[in-house]
Amino acid sequence: MTNPSFSAVLNLLGTHARLDERFDHSLGVLHGLSLKETLLLMHLERSPGTRLSRVDLSKRLHVSPSTVTRMCAPLEKRLVVSREPDARDARLAYVVLTKAGQQLITNARATLEGLSADVFRDRWTKPEIASLADLLGRLTAGQPSELA
Repeated sequence: MTNPSFSAVLNLLGTHARLDERFDHSLGVLHGLSLKETLLLMHLERSPGTRLSRVDLSKRLHVSPSTVTRMCAPLEKRLVVSREPDARDARLAYVVLTKAGQQLITNARATLEGLSADVFRDRWTKPEIASLADLLGRLTAGQPSELA
């Protein structure tokens, strides 16, 4: 008899790997972005002033600050993001979404939304998809008070 929790985690990990590969490929071909880069730009797009520190980005993407630095370098060369120093603290700099980046993420988000719809097409009903989103949201929230 298989442990249902273990099976669920293995299924989530396998699904994650397949989705990551599929989305990476499509976003790369169409927009020259990886999935992680797309998520980084989406976080910037939704933040006040379309900017975040590398540390804040690393927390949101669940990667190290040095990984964010490596991710931003090619985006800076493409003029998708820029650096902005903090006016009060010379040690702090922000990653800022540029106008070109805003257009790129608008297009990439539309692609990602279409790819997401394709994942569930002809498989699940809208209420089932909403339920899955809710369940996964509760799983990833990580706050005991949110689970009650």
